[in-house]
This record gives sequence, C-alpha cells and structure tokens, in this order.
Amino acid sequence: MSRPRPRTIAIGALIVLLAVAPFVPRGSHHDDGSILPSGDGNGSDSALRPAMTAGTSRITPAMQREIDQVVAQGQRVGRLGKASANQLVDDAVRCADLDGQRYCLGFGWTQDTQAQVQARMARAARTAAKMPARINTGDLGPAASLARYARMSPADRAAADRAELEDAARSVAKVWLLRHEIQGEALPADFLADHPEARAATATTPADLSTDAPATAARTKATSKPSATPTATATPTTKTTKKPTATPTATATPTSTTSAAATKKASDYPRRSVIMNPQHVSEQHMTYWCGPTSMQMIAWGWAGKARSQQHWADKLGTTTGGTAITSMVRVTNRYTGWDNPARAGRYITLDIGSWSYQKWWLLMMRHIHDYRAPVILHPILLKKFYPYLDDDASGHFQVGRGYDKRGKKPDQLGYFEPWNQQRFDPSEPYISRVQWRAAYKSYRANQAHFQHNVGV
Repeated sequence: MSRPRPRTIAIGALIVLLAVAPFVPRGSHHDDGSILPSGDGNGSDSALRPAMTAGTSRITPAMQREIDQVVAQGQRVGRLGKASANQLVDDAVRCADLDGQRYCLGFGWTQDTQAQVQARMARAARTAAKMPARINTGDLGPAASLARYARMSPADRAAADRAELEDAARSVAKVWLLRHEIQGEALPADFLADHPEARAATATTPADLSTDAPATAARTKATSKPSATPTATATPTTKTTKKPTATPTATATPTSTTSAAATKKASDYPRRSVIMNPQHVSEQHMTYWCGPTSMQMIAWGWAGKARSQQHWADKLGTTTGGTAITSMVRVTNRYTGWDNPARAGRYITLDIGSWSYQKWWLLMMRHIHDYRAPVILHPILLKKFYPYLDDDASGHFQVGRGYDKRGKKPDQLGYFEPWNQQRFDPSEPYISRVQWRAAYKSYRANQAHFQHNVGV
C-alpha cells in the first residue's frame, strides 16, 4: 500500500480544520482590540469589557432598602411649613448609598458627604438672602428649592423623594463608568457580572461626525432610534496602564478587559465636533423659563419638531421660582431618545465640583463627540464669565452642543443660550442663541454655581 503524499495530508487536515472551525470557542482578538468570550452565561453577544455608557440598571433589593430608609427619614419629620432654614436643609438634603455611589436629593451623584452637601446648601441660602436681588433667569435657587420642599405634604414629599431616588438607581452603572473612565476610579471586581447593561457591544458603525446633523424626522420616545450611530467604541490611539477588572464569568480568558473609553485623552479627540441644528433654537419667553426653553431645544434636536415652552414648563413642573436640574434630567430621559444606550445612556445629575478643568473638558468632548448628545449645562450667569450680559443674573440652563480645540488659542465650548436680555429690556444688548465662548469660563461658571452639577 502506498503512503499518502504530504500534499494530500495537508489538504485533508485543512478540510478537517474548516469543518470543526464553527465549533471552536472564540477567544481571539476582535477588530476593535477587545477579546470576545466563548459565552457569558446570558447568551448575549457582548465583549467582556465595559462600554462607553450603559443601559438601565436593575434596582437591587439592597438599593431598594436604602431608598426606603431615606424616604422614611423624610416622612418622620412631618410638615415643614414653620421649620427654620437650617432644619429645612437637614430635612431636604438627604443622601443614599446606591451600589457604592452616593446620590443626594436635589444635587445628584456626588463624592461629597451628606454633611458637606447640606453645608453647601445652607451657605448658598444664607448668601442669597444677604445679596441684592438678581434677575432670576430660571433655575431653582436655594431659597425657592427649600420653600417648595416645605410646602409639600409628607405624602407628596415621600412620593417625590422615592421617584427621584429610584430614577437615580436605574442609572448607577453609568455613574460607575464615568467615574472609572474619566476620574480613574477602579470598578468593583464583580461590576460587569452585576451590571450586564454596562458591557460593550461587539460591533458599531462609525458615524459621519463632520457636520451639524439635524434630526431627519420626528420621532417618538417609544420607537425612535438615533439618527446617527456614535463612535463610542472606536479604538483609541493610546493604551491604558490600569489593571483590568475581574472578568464576570469563569469561562472568560482575556487578560485585558479595560474600556476603550478609559484610554481616551483630550488629544485623542478631533479638533472640533458639533451636534444639533443651529436653526432649532428659541429664546425664553418668560424671565424664569431657561429650563423649559433649554428643554424645548433639547427635544427639538432629537425629534426635529418643536413643542411650546409652556408644554415643557408643565412637564418640568416649572414655577416662578424656576426649574430643578433633576427635573431637566428626568424629562430628557422620559421624552427624548438622547438616553438611548447608543447615545448618552440615561442622563444623570452629576456633581463635578471636585473636577479639574481637564476632566470637565474631557467630559464635554466625550458627551458631544462620542455620545453625540447634548449636555445640560448649569452655570451661574455672571458678567465675568459671559461678557454679553448687561447684568449679573441667577443660576441658569444652557444646551452644550459643540467644542473646538484651537491649539494655542483658548478652547471654545459651543452651546445654545436661551437668555436674551433685550426681550425683557429693549435698552440692553441682544444675545444670540448660538454661542461659541471660552470653555474655561463656562467651567468656572459651572463651578461657581452652588450645586456645581451638570446633566450628562
């Protein structure tokens, strides 16, 4: 019997290899640098690394117990109509530990302690009481916030507190990702096992990010999809030196599962990025309607159709005292699609008081370029920050929608400005809706606000 020739053996081996290839576990590197698992126990096709943002988180029994406890604290104080300012602050500003992150009612996700947040609120209330009256352009200041809380019945207060805390708990995975990817905070070892909504998808299609892209058609919240797919998982140009978090399944084999976003620096972003149609803008019709007008523009940018400012004032619960930033976040999540996981994920109220300008700037670029979604800016309107103002004014809302890294010149932030002082005093200079201004001054204006938070 003649022996098989080497060529025949090689061909046969190749045939066998091709036949069994579909059954070989996939542990090879993907095109974007991630490693795909052979299975994650849930049958989902996702990489074992954190995503750029996250979907809705599950409220665990532990989180629910914490929420119940914080709500019960508010119920025990009863009616607050005649309470002192200090007592109102202590009763109104309460914080919950939700999956290792702190959320304070009215302030959002913060790294300050409850006592520090309460002290900040009390200080702001005292300062506002002593200062000459300023124009209220429409955010909810400390006095108005406390007065609103004091007027609520215990039942209404408990319902509002519970709704805010439960809404926050559903966003906890996104908070962890932002802390990890921008602030360098280590993820818990079991983070991806506990939060599958934060796992990176295996494939994305880069969008054309070169122009202002108006919405192509009106969309509804329930059925709409983003008009462009963000480049959230594009391979970065630098590598992280952080150690990976523990993999969520026993069968996972990768040794490097850090997020692609974790390695992005300001230098990794293109010089300029802009979103939203600059014609989809409006000036506020009431002095205290910066919230409804900003919300009008945010929703207009998503749906391609404008609803009235009164419509959004009703949805936000706006009064002559103004609008709370937590309401801006809630309504953005409920009535637009910017919270889609392919965009920004669920918007959160984030305290950036301890953030450096570089981290704040990175957050702006990330939100605008990677998420392709607007930022709810929350500055205080002072002439030293905004030279187009004729007078100092109150806390305020603007819609962040672009950035420009200008090399040796100061960076610029692009935003929609709802405030036009000339509408209410014809002797004052006109203020344009579409603004490009020094980014550092916007950062300073954000930090100067007593809440120093943003909606992202």
